[in-house]
Amino acid sequence: MPLPPRAFFTIQETAIRWGCSLDELAGWAAVGKLDIAMAIEPVHHGAGFMSGFVAVPVTDILGLFRNNGGETARRAVRRIRPLGQEDWIWLSGPADPIEVSLDDLLIMSDDVHQFETDHDVLRRSSGTGAPNRYDWEGLFAMLIRRVHFEGVPASQAELIAIAQEWFAEKSPNGEVPDERTLRRRLGPIWRSLQGDA
Repeated sequence: MPLPPRAFFTIQETAIRWGCSLDELAGWAAVGKLDIAMAIEPVHHGAGFMSGFVAVPVTDILGLFRNNGGETARRAVRRIRPLGQEDWIWLSGPADPIEVSLDDLLIMSDDVHQFETDHDVLRRSSGTGAPNRYDWEGLFAMLIRRVHFEGVPASQAELIAIAQEWFAEKSPNGEVPDERTLRRRLGPIWRSLQGDA
């Protein structure tokens, strides 16, 4: 029996999947194109408690998305919204506010797929039109193996150098993406690896 579909993607995974920056994800969420969510432990609300997945107001934590390399940064969230509802709930109580880091933030799988459908993301990024110029999936597979067997590179510059060398060896004509493109594609991976280090 096959595994069920994924329930959510991390924001880093989503940025890689869509070939965009975390800033772009934050901007789309800030204007209501998608929800950025997180899982919360039980918090006091009214006469009871609430827990589970909730939307977080991106405009309140925008600094997390704009702080390149600040993987350990945290921001306080003082309001949340149950997924599928419109009104924000202000948190009050001894345990508030909730501290949030980039690693806590998710996009629910249904939202990812709906956004891709609404904005034709997969056609643009993975190719029902022109074929991809570079083998990004091959690169990501190599990087996963490399980190598994050899550990995390010492710096983002080293990660980029590894990617450049791989493209130079594997591409039919030796063509390598420019450094800016590599930084945009590998930045979320680097930040995620630093968060786990």
